[in-house]
Amino acid sequence: MWCSRRNCLDLHKVPENDDDICPLCEAPSVSFAFHKKFEYLKCGNCCSVFLKKDCRLNETDEKKRYLEHNNDIHNEGYRNFVSPLTKHIIGKYTPDSEGLDFGAGTGPVISCILRENGYAIHTYDPFFSPDPDVFNRRYDYIACCEVIEHFYNPGMEFARLRNSLKPGGELICKTDLWHENVDFSKWYYKNDPTHVFFYSEKTFLWIKKYIGFENVHIEGRMIILGK
Repeated sequence: MWCSRRNCLDLHKVPENDDDICPLCEAPSVSFAFHKKFEYLKCGNCCSVFLKKDCRLNETDEKKRYLEHNNDIHNEGYRNFVSPLTKHIIGKYTPDSEGLDFGAGTGPVISCILRENGYAIHTYDPFFSPDPDVFNRRYDYIACCEVIEHFYNPGMEFARLRNSLKPGGELICKTDLWHENVDFSKWYYKNDPTHVFFYSEKTFLWIKKYIGFENVHIEGRMIILGK
């Protein structure tokens, strides 16, 4: 059973690692930056940056934060925001392809847009659509828009998502990448306290190699991992 603290099917089986261990590659990490009461660590192995475990929100505050998001499926700005993913899916897959909107949140706009175009797609969210049966199926594509930065155990999550793909399927993600030239103290992306794990291009190369994806393509903020 693949699980994480945030997307868990059995909360009693969540692994507990030392605070300085990278939750993706399990390599030792070092203190990197402070922001308000939060401390961030940097992994020298997979080149990720992540929030220290004891700085994470509790589950109640985490859900409260998500409820503050203005995810109106009819809002044109919100629909444009997810359009790189929906355009990719519509351009590559047919309506009879099977998809999953993973981490759909309170307003599953990706699912809405695809269904408007005749596509069959399932939704999953640990807080707002917690249906574990979606992991009993295999998908041609899985969309994760502004989701993977919330992963408490990204290694387990990416393995679970890969296993949920059919051969040749794609995991299509959107997130803001961290890189060495980013002034972390001024970087807006860290200011959301539910953003706990930040990826660099090297992080995705690590995921491709060690989680077992066949390829990875980075197109701005859209990252496509192929099985």
